Amino acid sequence: MRPNMKFVPTKSEEQQDIRALHRARRRLVNHRTALVSQMRGLLLDRGIPITLSSGRAHRAIPEILENKTNGLSAMSREVIGDLFDFLGQIDAQITTFDRRIDAVFKSNEDCRLIARICGVGPKTATAVVSAVGDGREFKNGRHLAAWIGLVPRQHSSGDKRLLMGISKRGDRHLRNLLIHGARSVVRVAQRKTDPFSQWVNSLRERRGINRAIVAAANKSARIIWAMLNRKEQFRVHA
Repeated sequence: MRPNMKFVPTKSEEQQDIRALHRARRRLVNHRTALVSQMRGLLLDRGIPITLSSGRAHRAIPEILENKTNGLSAMSREVIGDLFDFLGQIDAQITTFDRRIDAVFKSNEDCRLIARICGVGPKTATAVVSAVGDGREFKNGRHLAAWIGLVPRQHSSGDKRLLMGISKRGDRHLRNLLIHGARSVVRVAQRKTDPFSQWVNSLRERRGINRAIVAAANKSARIIWAMLNRKEQFRVHA
């Protein structure tokens, strides 16, 4: 009926299981962020500032609760203590999901294959495989990058071509993982001299760090398609 319509890639039972792992973990991470924000707000009401970071909250809140001279009431100290205990339970559950994802990564050949790409770790690799499988639903690497939402939106007319921000289509979680991985690649590229790092550094100098990060994520998506579709090993060009 509609031969030109683009559909979501069909997923196997294994892919659906992996996506369930990622969705459950992401829900817990969101709960953890909300919980830390709430404790931060409660402490700010009493004039006690802490940074909005789970790791720093784990270090700062016990010290605040043990300090009897900071003006925190007994009721507030009890409430924040209970919330902090709940934070520990969420962290433990996230660690359990991390172990499950690592086990899936070690048992899946495609995940191990694409994890050789710079900026692609177990979480990104398993998320990609669960979303796109072997990539055969996409004509080429650019189509995969466009499906993820890593290509510029266009507003062109006649001979005028205007490229805007990335389209942000497709899987938001997958796009975030690729962006975070690309951010680490751009950061460490400053200390390297290989051709890829030189390309990243040149792009960063010309267009800024944010565009360099998105371009590196786009390139990773294209490489991932080639590796999954053709079962090729990642080759680092010297």
